Amino acid sequence: MANDADNLTIAALDIGTNSFHMVIAKPVVGGFEVIAREKETVRIGHGSGEMKQLDADAIERGIACLARMRRVADSHGAEIRAVATSAVREAKNKSDFLRRARKEANIEIEVISGVEEARLIHLGALHGIGEPDKTMFLCDIGGGSTEIVLGNEDEEMIARSFKLGAVRLTDRFFSTAALHPSAVGSCRAFVRSTLMVLQSEMAELGHEIAVASSGTAETVAKLIHARSGNAEPKTMNRFAFSGKDISETVKQLASASTVEERQKMFNLEKSRSEIILAGAIILEAISDVFGISTFMYSDYALREGLLIDTLQRRGLGPEASEVDAAMRSVRLLADRCDDRPEHSQHVARIAGQLFDLLHQRLGLDASTRRLLEAGALLANVGVVISHSKHHLHSYYVIRNSELVGLSDREIELIAQVARYHRKGLPKMEHKEFAALDSSDQHTVRALAAILRIAVGLDRTQDGRVKKMSVALTELDLNISFTTSKKLDNELNEFAANERRSLLAEVLGLRVKISAS
Repeated sequence: MANDADNLTIAALDIGTNSFHMVIAKPVVGGFEVIAREKETVRIGHGSGEMKQLDADAIERGIACLARMRRVADSHGAEIRAVATSAVREAKNKSDFLRRARKEANIEIEVISGVEEARLIHLGALHGIGEPDKTMFLCDIGGGSTEIVLGNEDEEMIARSFKLGAVRLTDRFFSTAALHPSAVGSCRAFVRSTLMVLQSEMAELGHEIAVASSGTAETVAKLIHARSGNAEPKTMNRFAFSGKDISETVKQLASASTVEERQKMFNLEKSRSEIILAGAIILEAISDVFGISTFMYSDYALREGLLIDTLQRRGLGPEASEVDAAMRSVRLLADRCDDRPEHSQHVARIAGQLFDLLHQRLGLDASTRRLLEAGALLANVGVVISHSKHHLHSYYVIRNSELVGLSDREIELIAQVARYHRKGLPKMEHKEFAALDSSDQHTVRALAAILRIAVGLDRTQDGRVKKMSVALTELDLNISFTTSKKLDNELNEFAANERRSLLAEVLGLRVKISAS
């Protein structure tokens, strides 16, 4: 077992009822870097009630999959930590599966309880959503069970596991070739009656944010997003959807009388089209029983929680409370790709000061400050590809990196702010900029305008500019800056004024930058 964090690679393997998932990552300062992800639909568990037995064919599929996962992990030099959930923990013959996994795939599997499963999912979602200070209601609908957690960064106040999985309920209510007229109503009633035992306790404690994770939630979120007519985002993380959206999705899914019709109608994989109706009904019931009007989807769930837990046991990995998960993720990317991160940090500090002075005049919401900070910190990550046209490469790197705690829209805005920190101004001929709505176009233009001046003010790349002030008149904006020492500011002043045109255009004012 590796002791040196620099040489450590971990493969976190989630052996679920429906699918096996593996994420391979290396620890980095304050977090981890994902190297590879693997997923395979195995459907190891079946059964309408208690999943008391793993079928021989299911065990064969599971062992074959584990052998493939082992080879992938070995190719990355990764240690595997594997956990099994509902189907395996309920099976009377689980020892046969565990023994064969150990012997034939060289994988030792931990069979975890429903409560421990809930804890690990919560740990993953805390880092995926990036709001650890808020009390989170979390639901995770798996193949064999549904985990519900109420907690924050310090504790899980409620952690329950219900035998309400998408595979389990499909076997119980939707096993016929054609959808029975009473099946949806019967499934709804069963799920709601099961969840009611937790209703009063949840209502008494309350929550500030509601999160849904894993395959069912992701598929429902994608179906809801598809109805908007917009292109599917690169990540669904932090995508928000309502209880009404879920009910409409259940209605549409139930309009298909067969699995084949559902698969074709919604362009789903066959394995997902078989179980999505049951899964969506569970999510709908959770919304109704616990009075949740809006959910946010978390791309991080059990496997990421397992990875974080494994690293933390070794004194590595992120702590939920140590820093904003989104900004931690941004800084990790900057540290990996930017050859002068201290310059980007100086620029981010200057940009933040200018934002505080100008955001009201620019019509920017205070919440967009973090987008500016992220764009400033990541403006130069494109140098990892090439110094030439690195602003264009920065856009590509940001859009194709795993940034947690941010929605796809937020990542797109950050990428565009970084892309426009130098050279050409935003214009409708740029397809990515043209694809934004008018409000987001204004945000990009205004934040990029601030960032361009901040870049100029650190032209000497030594952080000499310390304090900013502004003076506004009907026609003019004068920006003054001071330094901590009596240094020559001519180059920085010149560079900032060379980059003022976008700010002048956005404000409709003459802009001048000078040392005070």
